[in-house]
Amino acid sequence: MHVVATAGHVDHGKSTLVRALTGMEPDRWAEERRRGMTIDLGFAWTTLPTGATVAFVDVPGHERFVPNMLAGVGPVPAVMFVVAADEGWMPQSAEHLDALHALNVRHGLLVVTRSDLMDPELARDEALEHLAGSTLGRIPAVCVSGATGAGLDELRVALSQLVTRLPAPDVDADVRLWVDRAFTIRGAGTVVTGTLASGTLQVGDELELVPPGRTVTVRGLQSLGEAVESAPAVARVAVNLRGVPREAVHRGATLLTPKTWLATRTIDVRLATVAQHGDISGQRGRSLPRYASMSGGLAAEMVLHVGAAGVGVRVRPLGGDTVRLLLRQPLPLRIGDRALLRDPGTRCIPAGVIVLDVQPPALRRRGAAAARAAVLSTMDSTPDGSAELRRRGLIRRDELVAMGARVPAQAAAVAGWLVDPTLLAQRSDQLAAAVTQYAAENPLEPGMPLEVARQVAGMPDARLVELLLGSQLTLAQGRVHVAGPVSGLPDAVRSAIAALRAELAQRPFAAPEAHRLAELGLGAKQLAAAVRAGELLKIANGIYLAPGADDDAVERLRGLPTPFTLSQARQALDTTRRVTVPIMELLARRGISRQLPDGTHELV
Repeated sequence: MHVVATAGHVDHGKSTLVRALTGMEPDRWAEERRRGMTIDLGFAWTTLPTGATVAFVDVPGHERFVPNMLAGVGPVPAVMFVVAADEGWMPQSAEHLDALHALNVRHGLLVVTRSDLMDPELARDEALEHLAGSTLGRIPAVCVSGATGAGLDELRVALSQLVTRLPAPDVDADVRLWVDRAFTIRGAGTVVTGTLASGTLQVGDELELVPPGRTVTVRGLQSLGEAVESAPAVARVAVNLRGVPREAVHRGATLLTPKTWLATRTIDVRLATVAQHGDISGQRGRSLPRYASMSGGLAAEMVLHVGAAGVGVRVRPLGGDTVRLLLRQPLPLRIGDRALLRDPGTRCIPAGVIVLDVQPPALRRRGAAAARAAVLSTMDSTPDGSAELRRRGLIRRDELVAMGARVPAQAAAVAGWLVDPTLLAQRSDQLAAAVTQYAAENPLEPGMPLEVARQVAGMPDARLVELLLGSQLTLAQGRVHVAGPVSGLPDAVRSAIAALRAELAQRPFAAPEAHRLAELGLGAKQLAAAVRAGELLKIANGIYLAPGADDDAVERLRGLPTPFTLSQARQALDTTRRVTVPIMELLARRGISRQLPDGTHELV
C-alpha cells in the first residue's frame, strides 16, 4: 500500500477529486457534505492500473482548519497538490506548500482541477513555478475535471508512476504511529487510526501509548476496511486497543514500540526556511509578518506540529539558526525528525525545524546559550552514535538507541552504560591521582572506598569505576588501590607493634588489654592496618596475637587428653578465659575442633 495526502486551497476540488478516483466519500461528517467543505481528515483508497493500492488522506483547505490539515500531512511521504484552473494559486496553496516544505516532503504530483471551466495551462505553470522553490521541486502535472472525468485516466497513470518513486519503508523499524482519529465501536471498544510510516503492527502486540505513558495491547487491526493479522508500513491502519477508554486517547497521541523511544519535553532544533513561493502579504485585508531567518525573529510562544500532533512550545533562541523548544507535553522524537512551527496568532508558518538533540543539556550559566549554539552548528540531522557519545562522554545504551543512533563499536560498555574512550582515559588519570593522594593522606586505610571513587571520577554508577582501573589501579573488597606493592606501615605504628610483639614473645596467648593497646597508640585504624600487613593476628574484637599464634594453639591443645575442658585449654595456653573462648570459637569455625554435647572439646 502507498499513502498520499491531498493539499491545496479551500474549495479547489480535493475531495471531489478523491471521490472521482476512488468512488468513496472522504468527507465523514454531515456538516462537511452540507457545506461542501472538508473540515476534518478524510480517507479513501483505490487500486491503480499497475495493481498497486493507494490510500488518500484528504485534508481541509480552509485556513481555520490548517491544524487538521497538518495532522494529516505530517506522517505521509507524498502529496497530491491540487490547484483549481479557474482560481489559480491562492493563500492556502501557499500555506500548504510552506507546511510541505517544512516537513521535507519530496514526492508529489500537481493536479489542476476544473479544467472544464477554464484553460488550465496558466494555473498549471503558475503553480509549478511556486512548487519549484520547495522541497517538491519540479514535479509532474496533470490537468483534470472531477465533474466530467476528463484526465482521470492520465492521473491514475501519473499516480502509479509517483508511488513507484517512493522510497521503500523500513518494515523492521520501531513503530511510531501518530493517532489522527480516535473513536469507539460498540462491542470492540476504542479504535485509533493513523498512517504507519515505518515498522510493522501485529495483532497481540504490546505497545506504549504516549501520552499518558501506559502499555496497551493490539486487540485487532484493520487496513483499508479489512481485518488483518499484521500491517507492514506504509499503511493506513485502524487499531483496536484492549482495555483503553476513549477519553485516554486523542489526536496527536502515539503508539510506540515499548522502551525504544524518548518522550522529551525539551529539544534543540535547527530552523529551516519555508518555501520560496513568493510574498502573499496583504491577502484578506491583513499583512503577514516578515519573520527573520535567524532564531531571534520568532515569537516566544508557538505551536510545534509533528506527525499528527500539535503542541504548544516556548521558543528560546540560542543563536544563528538554532533554538531550544520547551514543549508543553512530551513527544517521542528522534534526531533528524522534521516538524514545523506555526504562529497561531498570525496563522503563519515561519519555519520548519530539524531536530538536532532530544536530550539537551541544561543552560544555567551566562553565555551557555551561545556556547550551545556553537556546538549545534557542528551537528547535522543524521543520528551519529560516535558523535553523540563524544559530545556527551557517557550515556545509557538504550537512550542512545532511542535517539535514533547506532552504538559505536569503540565505546566502552558496562552495566548498560557507554563511555567515550577519550573521557575514559581522562577520568582514569584523574582517579589514579586522587587514589594516590588518598593513600598518602590515609596510610592506615585499605584504599579509597568505591563510592568515594565514583564521586571523584564523576561517574553516575559505581560499576563504571571498573572501566577506570586499567594498569594503574586495582579494586578489592569494595576499595580502590594503587596497583603495585602495598605501602608500608608508618614508623610509629611499626614501633608500637614491635613492642607488642616483644611482650607476646614472653606469653604468646596473653592478648593485651584495651588500656595497653591505647598506651601503645594502637587504635582501631592502626590495628586494622597491622592485620592487613600481616603483623598481627586478629582472633576476635579486641583480641590480637602474633601471627602464627593460631597454629601454636593447635599444637599445645594436641598435648591434652581427649576430650578436654575449657579450663584445661586455658591452662595449656597460659592465658585467660577472655582469650581462650574466642580461640576455641575460631578453631571450631575452621573445622579444627568441635564442642561435644557435655561441653567438652576435641580436635578433629
